Amino acid sequence: MSAVPDTQNVEVVVSIEEGGWEDDLPDAEPLVLRAAHAALARAEGVPRGPAELSVVLADDETVRALNSQYRGKDKPTNVLSFPLHEEEDEVLESLAPGAPLPILLGDVILAHGTVVRESSEQGKPLGDHLTHLVVHGVFHLLGYDHIADDEAERMERLETETLAGLGIPDPYAGRATAPDEDTDDPGSVPGSPHPPPA
Repeated sequence: MSAVPDTQNVEVVVSIEEGGWEDDLPDAEPLVLRAAHAALARAEGVPRGPAELSVVLADDETVRALNSQYRGKDKPTNVLSFPLHEEEDEVLESLAPGAPLPILLGDVILAHGTVVRESSEQGKPLGDHLTHLVVHGVFHLLGYDHIADDEAERMERLETETLAGLGIPDPYAGRATAPDEDTDDPGSVPGSPHPPPA
């Protein structure tokens, strides 16, 4: 049994670039922080030393441009993750003696219009959907993926357990895909240059 990581050593920086987030969800920032720390507490490979990740609450146009530039898909998607490490093992290697501190885990970027539309279409509270997408994005930063069936099952189980701990129902009930598969996009952009938040 592995020890629960100390998520206090991971700084989560939230940047609200699209005002609609605060209009539609005044508590967006605390929800993002809560979701990110919940994911960090459940994941393997979380740095024990100082680390940082960012969550950018952006608009559809920003996410569309990033999706086009890094994925070759000229459309917005709900969430993109830009990990600085492609595999869980790379995150662990970054903890080796002499590694630069703090460890930068990457960015999670969400598209306001797409997330609002999906929450309405799926009959989910916007805060619950945002929480799920942040959890999903943070897991991507830590090397989790859902391309292979076994990886998808592992990631979805962790997401479901994490969300249950936050009082949010199983987002996969009656649904067979990960959040970012709805738009034919794996969501994680491994090996991509680390884009600066807009």
